[in-house]
Amino acid sequence: MPEPSPTDAPERAGRIFRSEDELAALPASERIRYRLVASERRYHANDNIAGFVRAGELDELKAEVREKVDALLRALVIDTEGDHNTQETAKRVAKMYIDEVFRGRFHPMPSVTEFPNVERLNELMIVGPITVRSACSHHLCPIFGKVWIGLLPNEHSNLIGLSKYARICDWIMSRPQIQEEAVTMLANELQERVHPDGLAIVMEADHFCMHWRGVKDTDSAMVNSVMRGAFLKDPNLRREFLALLSRKQT
Repeated sequence: MPEPSPTDAPERAGRIFRSEDELAALPASERIRYRLVASERRYHANDNIAGFVRAGELDELKAEVREKVDALLRALVIDTEGDHNTQETAKRVAKMYIDEVFRGRFHPMPSVTEFPNVERLNELMIVGPITVRSACSHHLCPIFGKVWIGLLPNEHSNLIGLSKYARICDWIMSRPQIQEEAVTMLANELQERVHPDGLAIVMEADHFCMHWRGVKDTDSAMVNSVMRGAFLKDPNLRREFLALLSRKQT
């Protein structure tokens, strides 16, 4: 993705474009947001914005988040100076959000090597269960689950290494989002990379926004799926995939 150039773009969204010197005086979060708006790019919670972050800005962003988290703790009437347990909490939380829990927003897609389908494989293949971790965008509570991926390749499909499915899953899931959208985003990414005749994804996850708060139901889990191509059109293929999944779970 080419680096956006706010100074060359026309005025959009009612904002007056600034020089690079003026942008440099803004906090990192405002500079990044400015580039996104200038390029008319969406920046929802589950969007990747790595292409709009420049060198060194993630460290600046962590410092901003640290300051805001410290303000949150103070608003909760926690003595972050006198309490030895929370003196470094804001710093730890900022690092956790940027580098770990929401890494899929701020870091580019990991390198994924693709291979041509030399042997013209066209049989059902299943990858999983892949353990995934995400966060609910409504309450920022953890989501823990497993993903199964079914692929029906064709002679023109690209093949990727087994571990790369886990890497792509982690990149997509490491963002605040709802499960239904996460599975669709994963399907879109795999469809674009592999170009299979059929693609099926099933995700089962525990949502701590239900376990930890609200109804506090510890037994409920959410299961959803995406079926595309041959899996959508051929009920026998879909049954085979789901039958093999149930066997893997026992």
